[in-house]
Amino acid sequence: MKKYIGKRLLISLATLLVILLVLFVMMDLMPGSPFNDEKLTEAQKALLYAKYGLDQPFLTRFITYLKNMLTGDFGVSYAINKDFSVSSMISSRLWISVKLGFMAMIIGTILGLILGILAALNHNTWIDTLCSTISVVGVSVPSYVFALLLCYFIAYKLGLFPILYNAAQQGKSLVLPAIALSFSPTANIARFTRSEMLDVLNSDYILLVKSKGLKDYKVILKHAMRNSLIPIVTIMGPILVGLLTGSSVVEKVFGIPGLGTLLITAIQSNDYNVTIACAFVYSLMYIVAIFVVDVLYGVIDPRIRVAKEGGK
Repeated sequence: MKKYIGKRLLISLATLLVILLVLFVMMDLMPGSPFNDEKLTEAQKALLYAKYGLDQPFLTRFITYLKNMLTGDFGVSYAINKDFSVSSMISSRLWISVKLGFMAMIIGTILGLILGILAALNHNTWIDTLCSTISVVGVSVPSYVFALLLCYFIAYKLGLFPILYNAAQQGKSLVLPAIALSFSPTANIARFTRSEMLDVLNSDYILLVKSKGLKDYKVILKHAMRNSLIPIVTIMGPILVGLLTGSSVVEKVFGIPGLGTLLITAIQSNDYNVTIACAFVYSLMYIVAIFVVDVLYGVIDPRIRVAKEGGK
């Protein structure tokens, strides 16, 4: 198991290094400049480039940035908040987006598993039809539509939660955005759970277990659910990253100062350091999620771990 995790970890680190290099190349090729003030002369812009080391060769800038990044230093902002630490800008927003994403994932996973199991156990009944309809709606309707509906009916009409984000009531402020974001993972997990549960419940070994007189709930929990988990875990990693990185619209609706809003502002302002840092943090979250999912494969089904180790 240690060798398996070590190999996955090395691959993840190499992938992050390549991503950082690609981000640097893209920023180098991006048209425009972080110093777009019309009042600045060419000489003044040259001085600013020299001040921040942007006049150095590409490889020199990349190695310097990599060394600083390893100590947690992502440089300073050039445009959004001049000379302010990018690490501080990100840290103040990152945990808000992370909390929101995990809350949405927890809600979506619980509801999705419940809907999927109910649909599979009541195949071709009205319960199956209802659960499938909810899944289709969850996939088809954008999260910001749910956000607007929740904002109007739950926050405005009933007054149960704040309409806009309030740092003093962070927990309550994130409930409605999390519910809005959870509809898509709920739908996807429900569909996968239903499909996998039906395949497993109709398999020969489940019929054999049932013929031995094992109670239905034990068959579902001990055998059917365990063998249905692998494909469900497969989609949970990308779904979680999608929630962490794709919540900018919902953040806008509820006025949440998250990381997505910062990235959009940085791109519009050509703020190189902020853009690279935000994109790298998103990539890091994605790689970590894939790494965790890969390790969970080996825990849930050791045959996968043995196959990957044997095929290296």
